[in-house]
Amino acid sequence: MSKPLRDTLRGRVALVAGATRGAGRGIAVQLGAAGATVYVTGRSTRERRSEYDRPETLEDTADLVTAAGGRGIAVPTDHLVPSEVQTLVARIADEQARLDVLVNDIWGGEHLFQWDTPVWEHDLDKGLRLLRLAVETHAVTSHFAMPLLLRRPGGLVVEMTDGTAEYNRDRYRVSFFYDLAKSSVLRMAFALGQELGPRGATAVALTPGWLRSEIMLDTFGVTEENWRDALERVPHFGISETPSYVGRAVAALAADPDVARWNGASLSSGQLAQVYAFTDRDGSRPDAWRYLVEVQDEDKPADTTGYR
Repeated sequence: MSKPLRDTLRGRVALVAGATRGAGRGIAVQLGAAGATVYVTGRSTRERRSEYDRPETLEDTADLVTAAGGRGIAVPTDHLVPSEVQTLVARIADEQARLDVLVNDIWGGEHLFQWDTPVWEHDLDKGLRLLRLAVETHAVTSHFAMPLLLRRPGGLVVEMTDGTAEYNRDRYRVSFFYDLAKSSVLRMAFALGQELGPRGATAVALTPGWLRSEIMLDTFGVTEENWRDALERVPHFGISETPSYVGRAVAALAADPDVARWNGASLSSGQLAQVYAFTDRDGSRPDAWRYLVEVQDEDKPADTTGYR
């Protein structure tokens, strides 16, 4: 099982941008479990839903962070509006006078991309909206947050994406717009590493594996309790992981005094589990990206033996 994370981040302050659901929520909660104060942002609140029109809310995430042992603070923010992000960072500076961890997990594009649809057939408005949500938001957030993060040495920026640099380099990912968005975030982490490294901070790109997010579970008509029922229809789903897994990856990185060794790198939850000895909630260590290369992409029968 995972090594205890409790109190390893006590006194540290994190901002998880895009924390309403999915990986962002999992990361925020695990940072809380390690004792951090976690500011969580998003557009879905108890009073107003985003265009997702889903039940998860930002306030729920903050409550989960606090219940896990940290302090969750919900700040509704549209990261496409620079003034809102500037106000957010000013609030953190005023209340905490520090920012130790920034997780750029803003996405919001599940309903905007079209699978295997070439750029000339893809809805242009949706494609451009996807790029704004997935790329522009990260740039806006980094622009305002970096000066606060750099006040103290040892700061960490985590750019969340889908796929490692190695995996995505030679593979077409879903569509022109999706592929461009995820590749851009990988490059953002590299560029931030160049700018932050000499100033005493670290930036990495991080991808979960096949994530059992709320949306993914709903898509397959299962819950976290009975997720294996989906394997009859989607056998390779057996390699999937909970949002807690990538959350523990971020918490482990944030607690590592030698985190600078990863600066500018592209990392995965499965890779870091082998280094930091954490597990998913069921005690396993799924290595999804190795599985995808060696099993799924080779059209072999689904078999997670040796991969979790």
